[in-house]
Amino acid sequence: MPNLDFLAYVLPVVVLVVLVGYAVRILREYERGVVFTLGRLQGAKGPGLIFVIPLVQQMVRVDLRTRVLDVPPQDVISRDNVSVRVNAVVYYRVIEPEKAIIQVEAFEQATSQLAQTTLRSVVGQHELDQMLAERDRLNADVQRILDEQTDAWGIKVSNVELKHIDLDEKMVRAIARQAEAERLRRAKIIDAEGELQAAEKLVEAGAIMARRPESMQLRYLGTLANIAGEKSSTIIFPLPIDLLGGLRRPSGDSR
Repeated sequence: MPNLDFLAYVLPVVVLVVLVGYAVRILREYERGVVFTLGRLQGAKGPGLIFVIPLVQQMVRVDLRTRVLDVPPQDVISRDNVSVRVNAVVYYRVIEPEKAIIQVEAFEQATSQLAQTTLRSVVGQHELDQMLAERDRLNADVQRILDEQTDAWGIKVSNVELKHIDLDEKMVRAIARQAEAERLRRAKIIDAEGELQAAEKLVEAGAIMARRPESMQLRYLGTLANIAGEKSSTIIFPLPIDLLGGLRRPSGDSR
């Protein structure tokens, strides 16, 4: 009978140790425990040492750290009927553990599905040029809608970033041609503006020379100096009559 006596002493100790091990829970600083008593919500507890009554209370751990959700590529048709593939990354965290457990069955999966549908909806409302040039605006729109929808689940969406906007090869070539045409258009406009400014300056210079004939003679002499600087052994140039006007004698002079 000694074995029976030994079991009589050891068995209660083992059961007590198991019950204590089940009742004592340790929660880290970034964790909370949602406790249910006989199926009814007791509240969120933690961090630190938590006691749960065995067979009466149950606890669900919830991580409060920021989570990174990678939204898979989504096929979207833009407002100008361009087919694109868009993916994104969503940063969110649980701020109300009770709602995250009670209001939705699996808040991680629910947030992922909601992010996919919201991304398709928001991107589809914009044209391709807006997608490429206004990513910050798209990020803010998706983040705002997700944050409003997940507020009832006790989740805060802090940031959304579009990662890639992929186009098919034909569309990439079309965009390249469009960009080249835009560069040529700007180059022609710049050349035309330069010619217009040069013409205006020439008109101003002509008006000044018309008022001061000697300026034309100075311009003529400057041109001769430039020609003389070239490597040429013979220079032929016309001589304006006006330049000789000062050298001619008056018609009444007999000398």
